[in-house]
Amino acid sequence: MSFATISGPVALSGLPLMSDDLENQRSVDLATIDLNYDGFRALARNTHLSLHERTGFPDSYRAGQESAILSDIQSKLPALNRQGQVIVDVGPGCAELPRLLIELCRKNGHRLILVDSPEMLTQLPDADHVIKIAGPFPAVADAVRDTAGDVGVDALLCYSVLQYMFVDGNIFDVIDATIDLLAPGGDALFGDVPNASKRLRFFSSPNGQRFHRAFSGRDEDLSVTHYDLDRGRINDAVLAALVQRAQLAGCHGYVLPQAEGLPMANRRDDLLIRQP
Repeated sequence: MSFATISGPVALSGLPLMSDDLENQRSVDLATIDLNYDGFRALARNTHLSLHERTGFPDSYRAGQESAILSDIQSKLPALNRQGQVIVDVGPGCAELPRLLIELCRKNGHRLILVDSPEMLTQLPDADHVIKIAGPFPAVADAVRDTAGDVGVDALLCYSVLQYMFVDGNIFDVIDATIDLLAPGGDALFGDVPNASKRLRFFSSPNGQRFHRAFSGRDEDLSVTHYDLDRGRINDAVLAALVQRAQLAGCHGYVLPQAEGLPMANRRDDLLIRQP
């Protein structure tokens, strides 16, 4: 197998566990780890973990949910349902969702460009319609542009990844590079984005407190702190700024809800950017 590799420095956010620990521990408490690009590389090498765990999720959050997740993605990226398009998936990981996307692109005659670390990409199947580019985004944006060609990218997907880019680097660089890749009429979906403001609203509600009691198994309310800046996390203000950034670059920008029934729909949002 071969794929393009872009080398260079990768920003680190300071992991509670060293990469060696992430790579070798038989059990990793994913809720306590501040992951970044290098952290995911280490998780990908950990053969003790399930494929979902290597991508940062407990099995209970993703197993059996991938088809519903892909359906929600298809409803927001219409190019996936057309024929012969150029599709990019930034940070696909190595679990079931990118495998479903690979098959969908095969059926519809798309070219699919996968962008992730070498450790993740080697765990995904090779196919004639799949091109793999190893490296962090947007550092590899030029390689993606060269691979897509003059036609540009019809749909770019970045699912459950934007929050790590927010910590690792300049989030505006991600948006700018994405917009630069899109073909006229092309869409970019930053999906499954944790929104600290939405989470706060949910857990401040009666429904949120019931959810917490059912999830925790304890008959006690969750203590919620309002007006907490919550540094290092995406909130309403960050999403609004990203929408405005896209609009000022001549694109449409939207914050969209996830489909009801998805595992984290009550506290995550999708960000859609569309070239007119």
